[in-house]
Amino acid sequence: MTTVIDGNAAAGDGGAEARRLPRIPLIDQARGVALIAMAIYHFTWDLGFFGYIEPETAATGGWRIFARVIAGSFLFLVGFSLVLGHQQGFRPRPFFIRLGKIALAAAAITVATWFAFPQTFIFFGILHAIAAASLIGLLFVRLPVVVTLLAATAAVAAPLYLRAPFFDHPALWWVGLSVDVPRSNDYVPLLPWIAPVLLGIALARLFVASPLPERLAGYGNATKGRWKTLLEKAGRHSLAIYLIHQPVLIALVYGFSLVVPAPAPDPVAGYTKSCMRACEGERDTGFCRSFCGCTLDGLMEQDLFADLNSGAIDITTDERIATLSSQCTADAETRPDPKE
Repeated sequence: MTTVIDGNAAAGDGGAEARRLPRIPLIDQARGVALIAMAIYHFTWDLGFFGYIEPETAATGGWRIFARVIAGSFLFLVGFSLVLGHQQGFRPRPFFIRLGKIALAAAAITVATWFAFPQTFIFFGILHAIAAASLIGLLFVRLPVVVTLLAATAAVAAPLYLRAPFFDHPALWWVGLSVDVPRSNDYVPLLPWIAPVLLGIALARLFVASPLPERLAGYGNATKGRWKTLLEKAGRHSLAIYLIHQPVLIALVYGFSLVVPAPAPDPVAGYTKSCMRACEGERDTGFCRSFCGCTLDGLMEQDLFADLNSGAIDITTDERIATLSSQCTADAETRPDPKE
């Protein structure tokens, strides 16, 4: 049975002009590699969540790029497999069965993360994107390749030029054109992420028009080792693995934390980092260093830091915090950066 992005099975009876394609193990193996990469990234996120590494690690630097490459590879394979699966004509029954499974899994993830992480729940993650992209991708399966490539280019450019406050409404966050990017543990909006799907469709169209399918099918079967077989099996059951792997990883890290707890975080360092991150979204680094240092000193002097750190103080309503913030803002605007 095929799963999350599996359209690699040979098509059924269809157009007489289209040849019947063999199953290509390399595509399932590529999907298996993407699953391994995804598990590595999620394990890193879990380590940050439980305090073994910096919490922001998985969302910054090379890890951020790694996450985007993983998402792009899955979506590319969606488009590529869509062409292979319907190369001899659209097969509605397997398509809608597959789509239904993905949609149900996406809904389950939304519900589960709503209870687990209400502030950053997954409302339009990779599975939501795959479901939407699968429907949209059908429109391009028979269009000229150049049209599909132009559409992919437009999808990449759209978030750079078409963002507008109109799309800030939560009902439109899935589009990807909001000015304020919503918080979520997995946010894969349609724009620009439909682009790798369209690229996969375009390259698959060129692929099926060449002699490569038969050659790669033969190569994959002739050189198959145990690890390739395991990758292929994983690729064929990618939806199940996607749904299961993260709960298993979280359970393992949680179990380890009961035996070897993570070191307690430094509250001062945590406050400074959080303050700098929030401040640098609006002001320059020099101002933020002065402001955050000033507020930290003020909180310590007034014995407010421990209560603030424990959540006993509401920073949005407490007048002491508002007064301190105003004073430190004025000081930071007149005093030089302490590190200069």
